[in-house]
Amino acid sequence: MKKNQSKIKNNIFRYTTFVLAMLVFAGTYNMFLVPNNIVTGGVGGIAIMVKNAIEPSVFIFLINIILIIISYFILGKKATIASMVGAFSYPLFVSLTSNVNQVVSLNTNDMLLNILFSAVLMGGSIGFIIKYGFSTGGTEIAASIVAKLLKISMGNAFLIVDGIIILSGAFFFGIINTMYAIIFIYIYSIVTDKIILGISDNKAFYIITEKEEEVKNYILNNLHQGVTLLSGRGGYEGTAKNVIFCVVSVKNYFKLKEGINEIDKSAFFIVTDAYEVKGGA
Repeated sequence: MKKNQSKIKNNIFRYTTFVLAMLVFAGTYNMFLVPNNIVTGGVGGIAIMVKNAIEPSVFIFLINIILIIISYFILGKKATIASMVGAFSYPLFVSLTSNVNQVVSLNTNDMLLNILFSAVLMGGSIGFIIKYGFSTGGTEIAASIVAKLLKISMGNAFLIVDGIIILSGAFFFGIINTMYAIIFIYIYSIVTDKIILGISDNKAFYIITEKEEEVKNYILNNLHQGVTLLSGRGGYEGTAKNVIFCVVSVKNYFKLKEGINEIDKSAFFIVTDAYEVKGGA
């Protein structure tokens, strides 16, 4: 019973987050991108290019239906069903928020401010949508189809699909708007990744040094952090070497980096983000 209740609460939370995030995503699209003619890729980008002929929400809906049909035959039933919630929800929310500028009027001609603000809002909202297992449909379906047909990665497929759409926007609205779109995509992707992965509070160090004891003691005594020694072997010479592994807070990142350089200038080390750290003293 408790397990079922927990599952129900989790699903309620997921779908509530999805609805709110989709509302922000679609509202920002209508408030900033559509009136400023910023083509940022995806079906929504194409909809902006043809907005004088057909309403963006109607266009997105029609294209998503076509993509779902194609997806069923190329990607299969399971993959198609998984993308249907977003494919039908996105145009619905675009329609519901189509008059958002009449409710919230910012009256700003500062294009850069518009781009920065919309990139953060849309990047954050799509991050939550993806994080909880949903999507907006169109672009993801199209990229999946391209990836399968051309036998390439999803990343490259997204690059091809969105790249073609963004460059096409230059023919409709000029190169300046396309440059703004590129700025948007850059910030949008960073914010999306931060929401999905989280903001790193810690850094993981992998250190190979001839002065192992000194570096280890520096970490233990100066930074008061734990250390783990990993057994390693050089790929070229085959010599056995220990790899010092430790996780430090962001505030100690520069202290450890400078400490290693002071102890052994020829030391080799790799630093990665540690998004979640559990256990230990």
